[in-house]
Amino acid sequence: MSELRPDLAVIASHVALGSRVLDVGCGDGTLLQALRDKRQCDARGMELDPANVAECVAKGLSVIQGDADEDLAFYPDASVDYAILSETLQTMRRPDLVLEELLRIGRRAVVSFPNFAHWRVRLSLLFNGRMPVTRLLPVAWYETPNIHHLTVDDFRALVAERGIKVESSWFLRGDRETSAAAANFRAEHAIFVLSR
Repeated sequence: MSELRPDLAVIASHVALGSRVLDVGCGDGTLLQALRDKRQCDARGMELDPANVAECVAKGLSVIQGDADEDLAFYPDASVDYAILSETLQTMRRPDLVLEELLRIGRRAVVSFPNFAHWRVRLSLLFNGRMPVTRLLPVAWYETPNIHHLTVDDFRALVAERGIKVESSWFLRGDRETSAAAANFRAEHAIFVLSR
């Protein structure tokens, strides 16, 4: 699954073969297609952008247009094995409620996000006094879809507060995995598998 973005490759490799999957904020369907074709999953998606929905449908993927902040309520309880939210949590109006919905819909939730506490982000703020533009945050603050800037430690605190179990986690620095030690400082990207 080397053609996948690094966080998506980690997610795809840890979704069990033949699982039922809902990818929320599935974008152009890259992960869905890999899960369907390489992991034999019953993979479905929800996407806000109509152009991305059209691209997914053109690839033969089962994707509906919807807003995760509002439309996840229409999915039945425990209807999938994995509810996935990759690089989307920080764009939600109420990420805490979206997380609860993911865990209601799926036996497991898989969540990935950019870590705004990475040392390069901190240095940019410290020395430049401005929001950084990086590989994972490639646009200026006024162009970004991100409305919540979370860190690894913020996410860990949220799941602990909500009594959510972390089954697995991976942290990426660049395109490679890094250890969980000091992940809040060292990791550019975090991936968590969660359950109740």
